[in-house]
Amino acid sequence: MFAEVTYATGAGSERPNEDLVIAGPSWLVVLDGATAAAGVDSGCLHGVPWLVARLGAALAARLAAGGDTPLAGTLEAAIDETAAAHGGSCDLGNPDSPSSTVAMVRAARGRVEYLVLGDSPVLLSRAGGGVEVVADDRLERLPGGRPYSVELVRRMRNVAGGFWVAAARPEAAFQGVCGAVDVREVRAAGACTDGVARLVDWYGWSWDDLAAALDGRGPGAVIGAVRELEAARGPVRGKRHDDATAAWARLGAASR
Repeated sequence: MFAEVTYATGAGSERPNEDLVIAGPSWLVVLDGATAAAGVDSGCLHGVPWLVARLGAALAARLAAGGDTPLAGTLEAAIDETAAAHGGSCDLGNPDSPSSTVAMVRAARGRVEYLVLGDSPVLLSRAGGGVEVVADDRLERLPGGRPYSVELVRRMRNVAGGFWVAAARPEAAFQGVCGAVDVREVRAAGACTDGVARLVDWYGWSWDDLAAALDGRGPGAVIGAVRELEAARGPVRGKRHDDATAAWARLGAASR
């Protein structure tokens, strides 16, 4: 069980926030919906916020119910339920259909389990010191280097040798980076979207810096730091401001 969970999320523009954070006494989930490129037909009547909300609700229901289903199996069932909710009115085979990253942490049965699908990392603050970062970097390793074309992303999404996200293929759940560590080895755990990871990827922070700020100042202050740096130094690429979300959970002494 967690002793305390804190989280914050902030939209990067006047558009609806396509991130989502949900948490319970022993679990947390951070989702980052993929903003559709301008002019691209997703084949779906629903927008990205709809997909993220439906997927988050399906995950929350399963995680809150407890049980010992592995996180990958929980995500598989949630993706399947979300795909069914489209109601047959959408082309779920369209490679540009709405999608989301997934970062999950659960403290149960003496372990801290994690799953990362897409570029929303999990951070584990070790009881003995230091931070372990669980990341899925396949999006960064596509051929040709950034900036990627719409055609390349379409061709490489949810295929072997490409990158994987939660969309309409339940089998994507088993392509995530999964694992578990003894709960006694973890002091705190968290997750963030790439809008927060900009601090490390673009602005010179270390993962230790980010974990220390989340633990000491809280997720809201961390998002504030992102916004200050975006305003002062601008983006390395892409949007000046992105949706930004972070969650941080401290484990109680009883858990360890």
